[in-house]
Amino acid sequence: MMQDAYFLTAPDDDKRIPLIFDSPHSSRFCPSDMQAIAPEAALMSGWDAYVDELWSGASQFGASLLAARVHRSYIDFNRARSDIDPELLDQPWPEALKVSEKSKAGMGLIRRYALPGVQMYDRKLSIAEVQHRIKRYYDPYHAQLQQLISAAHARFGQVWHIDCHSMKSVGNAMNIDNGARRPDFVLGDRDGSAADPAFTEWVAQQLQGQGYVVKINDPYRGAELVRAYSDPQRGRYSIQIEINRALYMDEQSLERSAGFAALQHNLTQLAGQMSRYISGKLT
Repeated sequence: MMQDAYFLTAPDDDKRIPLIFDSPHSSRFCPSDMQAIAPEAALMSGWDAYVDELWSGASQFGASLLAARVHRSYIDFNRARSDIDPELLDQPWPEALKVSEKSKAGMGLIRRYALPGVQMYDRKLSIAEVQHRIKRYYDPYHAQLQQLISAAHARFGQVWHIDCHSMKSVGNAMNIDNGARRPDFVLGDRDGSAADPAFTEWVAQQLQGQGYVVKINDPYRGAELVRAYSDPQRGRYSIQIEINRALYMDEQSLERSAGFAALQHNLTQLAGQMSRYISGKLT
């Protein structure tokens, strides 16, 4: 299914399992009304390049995959709807704002900086254009994800949601781990509040079995998409998976590297293992 906000790959109902992947940052499309001044290279440093492709094999095991169709700098689906930096706006926002530390660092619902010190805009944004971005892109994406998760939970009593991302191989000044080399994978379950920690640990073990270095909740704990749709006490489990870009791409040219095919194969294997894990939990 396709529309402005997202692309959805979902199996037939009779083959569907309660496993839902979403990739909120894997689009490089910047709508023409964005009118940013940040250089292309700076914009694309925030692009989770090819993440939707890396996980595309999951659908053969009954999982659904939701992927964004607009660049995260235009509007970030992994931020709260009210997480708007008031410094970006030409007038006060008409509703209450909840400005996070991410927004203060320039990485809120609407980005203020593409990279440290690299401004997105040479102008203030109007209330109307921000509202347009929310209505046309943010709300439909979240509505579709919520529908997928709620339908799976209603049918099976439990649901597993995997929020898929990539990360720079070394943190920069907008990150909490500035200058640090990162592991191959970071799993985030908001310190056990978004998923059963045993599931998070199980995923880590599968990746470690494939030869990868994995950390949990360091430096990424999971953001809005994991927070908003998780409720482990009611059988709604969400984890965030961050993949080190050095595994599969050239971070300067943004081209896929020789490691892409092997990583894609391993993630498809992981999706199959998740499918079997879930089947075991439902019996």
